[in-house]
Amino acid sequence: MSDTQEVLVLRRGTHGMPASDYADALGERLPDHTVRLARTPREERDYAETATVITSAAIDEALLDRAEDLRLFAGVAAGYDHLPLERFRETGVAVTNASGIHAPNIAEQVLGFVLAHTRRLPEAWERKADSEWRHFQAGELQGSTVSIVGLGAIGTAVAERLAGFGVETVGVRYTPEKGGPTDEVIGFDAEAIHDALARTDYLVIAAPLSETTRGLIGDAELTTLPEDAFIVNVGRGPIVDTDALVRALRGNHVGGAALDVTDPEPLPADHDLWDLENVQITPHNAGHSPHLYDRLADIVAGNVERVAETGAVTDLRNQVVDPT
Repeated sequence: MSDTQEVLVLRRGTHGMPASDYADALGERLPDHTVRLARTPREERDYAETATVITSAAIDEALLDRAEDLRLFAGVAAGYDHLPLERFRETGVAVTNASGIHAPNIAEQVLGFVLAHTRRLPEAWERKADSEWRHFQAGELQGSTVSIVGLGAIGTAVAERLAGFGVETVGVRYTPEKGGPTDEVIGFDAEAIHDALARTDYLVIAAPLSETTRGLIGDAELTTLPEDAFIVNVGRGPIVDTDALVRALRGNHVGGAALDVTDPEPLPADHDLWDLENVQITPHNAGHSPHLYDRLADIVAGNVERVAETGAVTDLRNQVVDPT
């Protein structure tokens, strides 16, 4: 027989969407369990004392001190390095993340960036603003090579959406022996990466930040890229050396860039990137989707039901900390 779980949704939302919408989505999926939304710091403290599941973007250790019955923390982001993972391990609390829920919308934004650059749509929008009817030359995506750094849910979704455009794709992943949806898969070996970069027309970065990926694209890599290459970063800002990118863009050593993530972030109003015409910037909102909470709630509700039915916090979907 299933045990009733007490699920606490902390008051911080994500991507500008209120946490109340997330709590409603969980409540619909978990009618046999208690789902509470804490709307104030006091409610967070009070509800945490009996919660068996807490879900939010982050949690501080003072709140964890109160959560003596906690068995599962369900993160609402794909990243989890900002969480007190050692504390969770020490106290026997499982942790899951939201990997996969952002894949469709971020992949669509990548395609939007690529197509806008290829067809020179930003130039068309500027001419429209000036009521200027003047022809310009545009490019074509078909026949180009797209390299995708990171073949997780987002990188895979990008590759799948590129399948109908007649391009060659190269995927970069930690375990190339696993293969992937791209025409070619390589690892993070420097020689292999430079060989791929030398023939890359579009470089898509969709990897998490790690010791391997931090600063992965710097002066040497930007020099290897063809001079008309276009860079899209929807991973993490520090994967690309910002100063090196600015130098490459100013020197016409690469054709342009589209950045949903930057380093630093938020990008200061006086930063050089804002003034470069060959750069598209969005404020880290590629992850937003009206369907985000529904996808997240499906994952978290499924895990809550598993914990209730088995009494265990193992083999959960998107589990990143196994307390056993």
